[in-house]
Amino acid sequence: MTRRRWIVVALVTAALLAAAAVVGGWWYHQRSVAEDIRGSSTVEFVAHDPPHDKPRLPQAVEEVPWPTYGYDNQRTHLAPFRLSPPFRQRWFFGTGFLLEFPPVVTHDLVVGVNDEGRLYAVNKQNGKLVWDRMFDRCAATSPTVVGKVVYVQLMQAKPCRRYPRTQRGAVVALRVSDGKELWRMTTAVSESSLLYVDGVLYYGAWDHAVYALDTRTHEIRWRTETDGEFNGAAAYAARTVFIGNNAGSMYALNAKTGAVRWRARSADGFLRNREYFYATPTVAYGRVYAGNTDGGVYAFGATTGNLLWERRVGTYVYTAPAVWDRKVFVGTYDGHFVALDAATGDTVWSFEAPSSIHGAPTVMNGFVYFATCGTCGLNGVRNAKRGPRRTFALNARTGKRVWSFPDGQYSPVVADSNQLYLVGQGWVYGMAPVRKR
Repeated sequence: MTRRRWIVVALVTAALLAAAAVVGGWWYHQRSVAEDIRGSSTVEFVAHDPPHDKPRLPQAVEEVPWPTYGYDNQRTHLAPFRLSPPFRQRWFFGTGFLLEFPPVVTHDLVVGVNDEGRLYAVNKQNGKLVWDRMFDRCAATSPTVVGKVVYVQLMQAKPCRRYPRTQRGAVVALRVSDGKELWRMTTAVSESSLLYVDGVLYYGAWDHAVYALDTRTHEIRWRTETDGEFNGAAAYAARTVFIGNNAGSMYALNAKTGAVRWRARSADGFLRNREYFYATPTVAYGRVYAGNTDGGVYAFGATTGNLLWERRVGTYVYTAPAVWDRKVFVGTYDGHFVALDAATGDTVWSFEAPSSIHGAPTVMNGFVYFATCGTCGLNGVRNAKRGPRRTFALNARTGKRVWSFPDGQYSPVVADSNQLYLVGQGWVYGMAPVRKR
């Protein structure tokens, strides 16, 4: 081949590579970026602070200060306790394995389950183990406590492989005081922290269905088939169950019958598939807020399912939102922790974290707590920030850093009126506020 032909071939190859780079960049842009949709403070928006669907009496709060994942059935992650940082460590308890979800708190116990299926109950005054139960199944949820009973969702038998999806899980009821098993129901595998409302447990499962399980008869009241599998939990308000799935669908179901009230979808486009509503939605201000793995936060009308706003905040959003003071709080895998206006979706403030954020934040007494995961999302196709695992407390109005702790990974803290219970990678810490003189 002549020298001139070599030059021509080289130029054509370079042009093709450049064109491929342009097309590849455009394809990535189409898959990862969508236009923001700004919301309104007058359309399907209740301006006052999010009310708890059924306000808990003081005696009930004293008996079970933190009964379920997200604190309440609306999953607001908004606690009523008046604790403020800084905190000092009083005790710590090692669970022996990874903690993806926080524990719950009763009158005298902190009760949680690790990923290896160890259900533990420790004395909340000194962190000493009161009882534990080791199941032959994996777990990735928070328990739910109702009165003297703790309910826990278990996944497939060990080893904790995610396939095949036809494996079976279980819902187990135990006595809170000593961990005695009261009953067990075999069901589809679920990573959905149980939602308890008026004698019924609601959850989504790997088999693409949402279930309502009667705690009195131990039978399934209804089962609703959907278009995708579930990883997050359900939220509840106004006799409606809200839950999102991995097909990018958000469902509102009649709590009594399971009938679909509405279905909404995440963004779609040319060369861009819908992505997961992986995390639990939050119901507040007459809206349903949900993070999506496409990097967006969505706000739907709780009654209609209309998309009211959509805001791109990072590469991936796996955190369930927390709400307070007309703000929605979420974290991203590229290390942004943001406060969004609950009415419009506008960014109120943003905090740059040292690594990816996966677990849901907690808001309490004007402070918002979140944990950095360290390595979450490193195998994804979009950017995930790698760095240390820590727990942070920020001023929820300004985003200013107030306090931090050198452990954490997923959902950060639960509490009662006297103590904060911080969740590390495999440890639970009892923390008391440092009182100023």
